[in-house]
Amino acid sequence: MTTLPMPATMTQLPKEIDGYPILSLIGEGAFSKIYAAKDPKTRQLLALKHVIINDPKKDDRWVEQMESETRIANALDHPVLRKVFHFKRQRRWLKSLGAVMLMEFVDGRTLDVIKPDVQETIRIFIHLAQGLQHIEQLGFVHCDMKPINVLVTSNGDVKIIDLGQACESGTVKKRIQGTPGYMAPEQAHRREITPATDVYNLGATMYWVLCGRVIPTALPPRGQNNGLTTGAVEERFLKPPIPANEVNPDVPNIVAKTIQEAVDPDPARRITMSKFLERLEMAQGLLKSGNGQEFEI
Repeated sequence: MTTLPMPATMTQLPKEIDGYPILSLIGEGAFSKIYAAKDPKTRQLLALKHVIINDPKKDDRWVEQMESETRIANALDHPVLRKVFHFKRQRRWLKSLGAVMLMEFVDGRTLDVIKPDVQETIRIFIHLAQGLQHIEQLGFVHCDMKPINVLVTSNGDVKIIDLGQACESGTVKKRIQGTPGYMAPEQAHRREITPATDVYNLGATMYWVLCGRVIPTALPPRGQNNGLTTGAVEERFLKPPIPANEVNPDVPNIVAKTIQEAVDPDPARRITMSKFLERLEMAQGLLKSGNGQEFEI
């Protein structure tokens, strides 16, 4: 989802969707839009995700994805994860017209916009690791951690959003899903998805926040594969990223090493999410004590 810098004007907005008054457009993806809406009974502010089906043969999978997102979100309960309240397919007679999903409204900015310093980055990623650890403990994988899927509010609350690609651990997906520049090799090659996938995605995301660049991944962003391949890059050809503390000297050694271990192309060699969290909490304590760069692991 791409967060829009300004809400759409009222002339561009539907007056209501499925009985919910629409206030503004707050996000837009390839096949869906997210609006700020109001519950007509409680007056509660909500985020409303809307998918319209134009071609049932092609578009119904986006509705199925929303239905899966609702099911997984309802199985989870953690303050870092945005809540999903309701899902409804829109039909007319036997024809499927689309779907509506009602979610917790989060008044925040995405991680790519706020550009936090190193200490704040570590604080934010401690929360993210805690949320992803909860997902792992319930048997799921988020599968799409990236800067625009993290919201930070003005009072510092952190929210992981968009469970649209989440799945059960052990899933082998029928198509490539993920985001180039953050995607783990097993996603690019349609292999088994495990909690190690989220570790990779989280490490790649933290590297981008701290260094302002993506790591070399099996599916690079468009235009960044130097014309060597038109498909996914095999793991043996992947070079490790330049350590984060060599790109940004303010990054503590322990954090740089943790990221390197998180983005190992081999899932079996990656650091675990619990160890990722433990290292970040250690780094946070060291920075507060003024010894951030003196600790080696």
